Amino acid sequence: MALALAPVGGVAYAQVYRCPGNLYTDALSSKEAAAKGCKTLDGAPITVIQSMTPRASSTSNRGTGTSASSSSPENKVASEEQKARDTDARRILEAELRKEEAALESLKKDYNNGQPERRGDERNYQKYLDRVNEMKAALTRKEADVASLRRELSKFGGAK
Repeated sequence: MALALAPVGGVAYAQVYRCPGNLYTDALSSKEAAAKGCKTLDGAPITVIQSMTPRASSTSNRGTGTSASSSSPENKVASEEQKARDTDARRILEAELRKEEAALESLKKDYNNGQPERRGDERNYQKYLDRVNEMKAALTRKEADVASLRRELSKFGGAK
């Protein structure tokens, strides 16, 4: 019986190749695979994970808002507990904002409007320019962080 099924098993599955960059494919010919540097996966188990499709009932409940929360009391949180969570979240965001603003001010002071003080190890002018560019990028990132924290705080009804 095993001999009878062996040819069917070989025909049912295409040759699977592992290509550079963790790409797995069965859509290549052996010549194309060799040209791209792909190797066959002989006898190696391959797991295929199917994507999950959202259920229609859960998405329709989300769209209605209040009716979804009233229809499922186990998901509802007491208003006092929710207020406490919101207060904690706001306090954490405000502390993070203060910390980021202090770091931003420190960066601005060091950056000195694009003319930071040269260090002793920067005899080569290009090293100095590289450091200035890194400082400018860090300053831009920090400004974006502060802006995003302010946006988050505005969702709670109070921003600096």
